[in-house]
Amino acid sequence: MSLLVGLTGSMGSGKTRAASLFRQLGAYTLDADAVCLALVKPREPAWREIVERFGNEILQADETLNRTELAKIVFTDPAKKRALESILHPRVFMEEQKFYNDIRSRQPDALVIIDAALLIESGNHKEMDKVIVVSCGQDEQIRRLLARGGWSREDIEKRLRSQMKVEDKIKLADYVIHNDGSLENLATQVESVFHELKNFA
Repeated sequence: MSLLVGLTGSMGSGKTRAASLFRQLGAYTLDADAVCLALVKPREPAWREIVERFGNEILQADETLNRTELAKIVFTDPAKKRALESILHPRVFMEEQKFYNDIRSRQPDALVIIDAALLIESGNHKEMDKVIVVSCGQDEQIRRLLARGGWSREDIEKRLRSQMKVEDKIKLADYVIHNDGSLENLATQVESVFHELKNFA
């Protein structure tokens, strides 16, 4: 049988790298953030709703969303964060289900992984057969995020505070991957989880 797996973790935890390793091993992966990017292209229905709700000041000169400015707004105002999520989450869920249905129609024993930062906060983890949480210490998260550039330490800490605590995510996980160490250590853990999931599938 096919298996639908949710992969999540706080920003800077390394979940995207873990998703890449799962893909290299043969899993099908879908990045929820990439789905969001497609949904908010100029003139798309979600784009129109977001502009109507938040105003033209969140647009760049080419009419694409200024995601940095939008993030600063929603991560300091819980009501606005919920408003944005109510526009995006149902559409993202629909695209994820389409992706899964398409894959399993062609490969009945497929392992399909949804890489989603807000998997648990959105409630979408309940639709998954299994849930994986990638975790690491907050100091390491901040170090990685600062290295990427684009955010100040204050902005990063504000965003981390607005997210669900990793300890609470772990309570809902079937598997936990600890990513404080080397890439080799991460790869070893991913490979172990991959083989367990393939046994289920």
